[in-house]
Amino acid sequence: MNLLPKSPKEFGSIDYWEKFFQQRGKKAFEWYGTYLELCGLLHKYIKPREKVLVIGCGNSELSEQLYDVGYQDIVNIDISEVVIKQMKERNASRRPQMSFLKMDMTEMEFPDASFQVVLDKGTLDAVLTDEEEKTLQQVDRMLAEVGRVLQVGGRYLCISLAQAHVLKKAVGHFSREGWMVRVHQVANSQDQLLEAEPWFSLPVFAFIMTKFRPVPGSALQIFELCAQEQGKPVRLESAERLAEAVRERQQYAWLCSQLYRKAGLGSVSLDLCSGDTGEPRYTLHVVDSPTVKPSRDSHFAIFIIPQGRETEWLFGMEEGRKQLAASAGFRRLITVALHRGQQYEGMDSIQAELSARVMELAPAGMPAQQQVPFLSVGGDIGVRTVQHQDCSPLSGDYVIEDVQGDDKRYFRRLIFLSNRNVVQSEARLLKDVSHRAQKKRKKDRKKQRPADTPEDLPAAPGQSIDKSYLCCEHHKAMIAGLALLRNPELLLETPLGLLVVGLGGGSLPLFVHDHFPKSCIDAVEIDPSMLQVATQWFGFSQSDRMKVHIADGLDYITSVAEEEGRRHYDVIMFDVDSKDPTLGMSCPPPAFVAQPFLQKVKSILTPEGVFILNLVCRDLGLKDSVLAGLKAVFPLLYVRRIEGEVNEILFCQPHPERKLATPELLEMAQALEQTLRKPGKGWDDTYVLSDMLKTVKIV
Repeated sequence: MNLLPKSPKEFGSIDYWEKFFQQRGKKAFEWYGTYLELCGLLHKYIKPREKVLVIGCGNSELSEQLYDVGYQDIVNIDISEVVIKQMKERNASRRPQMSFLKMDMTEMEFPDASFQVVLDKGTLDAVLTDEEEKTLQQVDRMLAEVGRVLQVGGRYLCISLAQAHVLKKAVGHFSREGWMVRVHQVANSQDQLLEAEPWFSLPVFAFIMTKFRPVPGSALQIFELCAQEQGKPVRLESAERLAEAVRERQQYAWLCSQLYRKAGLGSVSLDLCSGDTGEPRYTLHVVDSPTVKPSRDSHFAIFIIPQGRETEWLFGMEEGRKQLAASAGFRRLITVALHRGQQYEGMDSIQAELSARVMELAPAGMPAQQQVPFLSVGGDIGVRTVQHQDCSPLSGDYVIEDVQGDDKRYFRRLIFLSNRNVVQSEARLLKDVSHRAQKKRKKDRKKQRPADTPEDLPAAPGQSIDKSYLCCEHHKAMIAGLALLRNPELLLETPLGLLVVGLGGGSLPLFVHDHFPKSCIDAVEIDPSMLQVATQWFGFSQSDRMKVHIADGLDYITSVAEEEGRRHYDVIMFDVDSKDPTLGMSCPPPAFVAQPFLQKVKSILTPEGVFILNLVCRDLGLKDSVLAGLKAVFPLLYVRRIEGEVNEILFCQPHPERKLATPELLEMAQALEQTLRKPGKGWDDTYVLSDMLKTVKIV
């Protein structure tokens, strides 16, 4: 027997409901949950002695069960004469004080201010089936009647799926009347969703609209969201923001139901936010490994990424996370990144905070009461200290943070918050700074102070930087490219002109300046804020051999190319990012590799010089086009792929006859390295320049 209507409009028809209850008989029909599933919410917002009106009561047992636990002043109304007769017969002797009346809720016969609570379980949803004018007028009459029969301080408690048009209408109506609007998610609706049909994947909400006494001229509107029964309501600034927050929870519920039913949905990620502030606290990535053989202990695990390591390829890239999941040996692995600006007391507190929520993302088939392991690197949540945060008019919001690496050394990073998983610049702190930080951290642990606080590390700016160390692999490869200049033994003794476009933290030009005493460097940076960051936080300083020009790199090179008797550079380096994330190429901006501009670059490069470019391009077609354009201007083109990263370093020279075979190239790199390893040069022994060039390929 099919009791569902042919179209949603039939929900608003008297004939439909008469037929529905005749066919249904005396068996109760519970929209959106039983009393046991809703009682926590109902008891929170209804007091036992309050007078309650239930509109559209149907043959639900909800009123009866409320009555049985002490809520005995209840009036029920419904438009169906059939169901009212059934309910009167069912309750006449057992619940004599509860009444059932056939009544149209759009024209109620009660005096004004008769009730303290109006309870609606699914009725508004049933009436508001569309946004046609006739339907909206009917709903306006219904809601006006609800407001009329409620006392000041009374509550309209509406159980709903909170579909967008229903939420918009209810919130809009009551907020205009000056009522307080709260939307409360029913806490146990997630369990229902996992067992429900695939098409029914919306969570259940309650609207709690509290009637305030009208204040002439007042424009005060109150919007709140409560995510769980015992949770603290969060105040939101507008009806639009409330609707967005509800939509986020509906999307999360749908995602959970999909993840429960099937694996391999592709790349799935979501943010879990603080219930107090609404700010993102955790970022979760769900990774399925269908090739893992199922066993009792291989279903599901959680991996906590130590603070500061979320930018690493293994944790920050989809392919890296797949590799991590496969090596961990679980059918489903959820990686959890901890957000900067949030405080975390340790692994145990994170596990306690996440346990209930991550279980909603568990795969089907996991045994009941299965213990889910929480994994990490070294069992620690890592250390991250935000030293400085600001906003650049050109680059947007950014942070300077210090993080602890694998070897317990500390590193300073520049992060643009528009791309949180990319380290823009990085420098290693001196050992004495790292040592002091570790001692302070051990002392603070004894005091049980949270791990992520500004006092964990000294805020010492540039003087704390180890300037002899290059953190970025692509910077190491760019330095190795100097071997293409030939006669590397003479590089320390002869003048060397360099142009570096893109300053960042300044580590690349600073390294060249300190290790090549005859070098003269022009660094071009479009964002004056970055020069301030490099100087204050990364130990950068200008000198008579190194000048920074605040300019667009395109304009600077064009002006140099147009000078009479223009200067020429032995080396030109591009390490400049694009501000447009939609292009498929984040470094450099496309204008920097346009052929007319590349001709200008070539015109200011010495005949024996080398043009070195950091290319970050995920669009294979676009990358092929870039390489073809470069090849047209610079016939000799080498490519060095950075392992575990998207970066590729391109070495471009104007004369193809200067081509070096790999053995010759490695020999040149070794000669340059030996020169730099001489005493007093400050060369870091971990660098092997020839290794940087072993995998170079000629295009």
